[in-house]
Amino acid sequence: MATLGVITDGISREFEHALEVMREHGVRQAELQYVWDWEVGDLDDAVLGRVEDLVGQYGVRVSCVSRHNFAGLSVGQVEVGDAMHSAHMDALGRCIAEARALHCGLVRIMSFDKEMILFGSGGAEEWNVATGAWDRLKMLLHPAVQRAEDEGVTLVVETGNNAMVTSGHLGRRLVDEMGSDRLRVLWDPGNSLYCNEPAYPDGYEALGASLAHVHIKDLRVDIPKATVEQCRFGDGQMAPYFGGIASALVRDRFRGVVSFESVHRPRGGSFEDGFRASFPAFRRTFG
Repeated sequence: MATLGVITDGISREFEHALEVMREHGVRQAELQYVWDWEVGDLDDAVLGRVEDLVGQYGVRVSCVSRHNFAGLSVGQVEVGDAMHSAHMDALGRCIAEARALHCGLVRIMSFDKEMILFGSGGAEEWNVATGAWDRLKMLLHPAVQRAEDEGVTLVVETGNNAMVTSGHLGRRLVDEMGSDRLRVLWDPGNSLYCNEPAYPDGYEALGASLAHVHIKDLRVDIPKATVEQCRFGDGQMAPYFGGIASALVRDRFRGVVSFESVHRPRGGSFEDGFRASFPAFRRTFG
């Protein structure tokens, strides 16, 4: 079975409390996004030292350093070396340093802001396609991939619901075209519901060897109404796919981490309440 983890701030941004809840549930892979009042990549030496101490104290491993690097940027309005691109590259550098300090080999990146139609033919290439957007994405990410190669870490590009790479298909295409063994895919099949990609078998089979890390959550999406509702595990539109994904990961001997993303907050409750309501079923399915 897959190695299970959790994004810690989905339990609590109070990092030690999140670790206590993880220990209660027998989880030892911690994905870091926000700790206390800090986003990863912004930790000062004292905070990073405290994180290192607690990781050792609780006997956990850090599976991924997950800042929103390159999120929300328009590929048409950013140039390599300009102030915005440089700011994100600097943040990526800090994430890589923190990952190395925490003995973690994966650092998340995002894929800029979404352009809806990237490819087309039969006239669409003139009237509908965001001409050049895909090539600009690769050009803008090239320095980040080069930095990962130089530093000996692996970048994982997440399939985001508001990013250029929305699907397993596009994630694999980006990895193949970038041609680096230091770029892989962080597959979030729940996000890919918002681009209408069935998680299994379509999304999973498209990824192939590009898959390095997985986020799992359950949700309902209504694309015409531009609406997402996060759900308890098993209650949403991802539920029919979970068993197939879990079986395929075992069949293919996946060696990465399947990280539970606790983003469901029950009415009147907390995200920790959502975690407690969902994690046992998640573990039965994927553990």
